[in-house]
Amino acid sequence: MATQSYDWAAIAKNPKFIELHHRKQRFLFGWWIFSTVYYFLLPIGAAYATDLFKIKVIGVINFGYAFALSQFFVSWGLAHYYAHVANKDFDRLTRELVSELAK
Repeated sequence: MATQSYDWAAIAKNPKFIELHHRKQRFLFGWWIFSTVYYFLLPIGAAYATDLFKIKVIGVINFGYAFALSQFFVSWGLAHYYAHVANKDFDRLTRELVSELAK
């Protein structure tokens, strides 16, 4: 099986790679900040906003349980949104980069 070597330094300097890297970094950093803040709102809210977390929402389910469960839905939503953006933007930029490097 033949192996192919790549000039990784040249790829790292390629404008398409730099654009792809910056877009992904900007996207992921922003959502990482949001996710981290959202995650820590649960223990902080449970400790310091006990009256809010005791409010009944539906039957025996209070705001604290609803907020805890919402973290699953938020993470699933973010995963689906990331997949959408990756398929639309990141994959397109990757295809352009690969086709440029194949020349």
